[in-house]
Amino acid sequence: MNLSLHVVSDYKLAPAVPAAAPRGAELGDVVELVPAKDPSSSSAASSADAQPAEPQRETWSKKMDFLLSVVGFAVDLANVWRFPYLCYKNGGGAFLIPYTLFLFIAGIPLFYMELAVGQYHREGAATVWKICPVFKGVGYTVIAIALYVGFYYNVIIAWALYYLFSSFTNELPWLKCGNSWNSPRCTDPQLLNGSVLGNETFYSKYKITPAAEFYERGVLHLHESKGIQDLGPPRWQLTLCLALVIFVLYFSLWKGVKSSGKVVYITATLPYVVLLVLLIRGVTLPGAMDGIRAYLYIDLKQLGNPTVWIDAATQIFYSLGAGFGVLIAFASYNKFDNNCYRDALLTSVVNCVTSFFSGFAIFSVLGYLAFKHGAKIEDVATEGPGLVFIIYPEAIATLPGSTLWAIIFFIMLLTLGIDSSMGGMEAVITGLSDDFKVLKRNRKMFTTVVAFGTFLMALLCVTNGGIYVLTLLDTYAAGTSILFGVLIEAIGVSWFYGVDRFSEDIERMMGFKPGLYWRLCWKFVSPAFLLFVVITSIVTSGGLRYDDYVFPGWSNVVGWGVAMSSMLFVPGYAIYKFLTVPGTFKERLAYCITPEKEHHLVAEGSVRGFTLKHWLAI
Repeated sequence: MNLSLHVVSDYKLAPAVPAAAPRGAELGDVVELVPAKDPSSSSAASSADAQPAEPQRETWSKKMDFLLSVVGFAVDLANVWRFPYLCYKNGGGAFLIPYTLFLFIAGIPLFYMELAVGQYHREGAATVWKICPVFKGVGYTVIAIALYVGFYYNVIIAWALYYLFSSFTNELPWLKCGNSWNSPRCTDPQLLNGSVLGNETFYSKYKITPAAEFYERGVLHLHESKGIQDLGPPRWQLTLCLALVIFVLYFSLWKGVKSSGKVVYITATLPYVVLLVLLIRGVTLPGAMDGIRAYLYIDLKQLGNPTVWIDAATQIFYSLGAGFGVLIAFASYNKFDNNCYRDALLTSVVNCVTSFFSGFAIFSVLGYLAFKHGAKIEDVATEGPGLVFIIYPEAIATLPGSTLWAIIFFIMLLTLGIDSSMGGMEAVITGLSDDFKVLKRNRKMFTTVVAFGTFLMALLCVTNGGIYVLTLLDTYAAGTSILFGVLIEAIGVSWFYGVDRFSEDIERMMGFKPGLYWRLCWKFVSPAFLLFVVITSIVTSGGLRYDDYVFPGWSNVVGWGVAMSSMLFVPGYAIYKFLTVPGTFKERLAYCITPEKEHHLVAEGSVRGFTLKHWLAI
């Protein structure tokens, strides 16, 4: 699960479209040349199509601040702990076929759409829906989801920070048994080799190794909890780590992009340096090539398995980070004529290439671990926290200079997590402060409230049974609900606002209209893709589990309550809007689906949304 800005003294008005060949036009784009207008002309100023002057709004001090912020948000822990394993499990190189397909027909179009909407209207996730007021509820939905994610995502960063502090020793604490947190059943990893592995018992599932016990007993203290109904008090060590994470987030965001735009120069670039270093070290280890071959092995038969396509679809969606309101918030601080088309292509491709590249650093070390235990790659391969907090640390603990390798690995996890968390918190701050001006005037105080509120809620996840709360939130807070939110968002922009009108907005910004390919994706392909993923998410959802622990039935009800609490903003606000606007039933409907700047046309009886031409336009 992959923000901020810089204040300038003036603001930029919409540029007139030049008569010459448009700057930034791309191959395949349909270009329409529009004669330049004199900005001082009264006719130009009164034109209904002219972009109105915006109030002052801070902008990124440099284009690179924006690009690194977007890359930093999109490239998160999942790029390291989820994609490599999915690729390996689903046919290796064959998995790249559906993954790349979904990237181009849905991932990039949605990414491009969010950047363009945010940049043109220069608003957060809620107020941007002045383009179609009835959909404003989806803005509150994505803001709520971004807030919920912060409740548990920051705890994972706190775990990485705890591991980092624990690494400053001559001998890493998860290398051997005999520590205060170890159980009597703790087993030396060297005794777990190919001769004892079998009967479908994977090494990655053993919970009695020093690394596994350090994670579950030394860090989480999971053995002191009987389940989600028995949380216990917050662990003071994790609470301090969590407080430090929130402290860093606060001071990265309190001044908007003026502060966060500088932080990402470290947090967005350092992971690439560390990944490269880990890869270079990894490929020199015995067994590394076996791991990489297993990662890349092409099994085309897997393409006949529907699960492979479902995994590819969900991974591309979550990997790019559309729907959290972050891309809209980031883009809203761009200059009006910024080429967000090029930005969308660049950052989304960088994100996906990073996922693929990280697989080499991960599987080279997994190959080494399998070699040490005389096991198969499948015995040690896993995903999620089990990979980055158990398996990978165990492997690097056996290397010469293990302390150094552990330190740089957990620094990478910290930087991967911090800028993604910054993005989510900025989406909340920007989305609500644009909607409630009193919050914008008191941004520092509002940032303090959001940060402190996030800290208080996150304390539930640093208790003895905190992993159960985290699992519940991770499953429900941003599962079906975020897919639903983006589906409604895509329908609102492409169908109710209109692809043709949206394309004209893009032309005013960049001087060229999006090509037919993009318009077809926005109108038909992306909504169909999202509908497929939403249905799949609902059909495949089951009861909550954490390893062998099965959650009680009431916890699933609570989980769906969390999911519905964000999704209900969509119908709730739509009903509220319809009941509060004046007029007859038809006039109320017209006001709800007509952009606010065109509400005067409703009074004149000219409602574009009531014409067949509007719904058929591409």
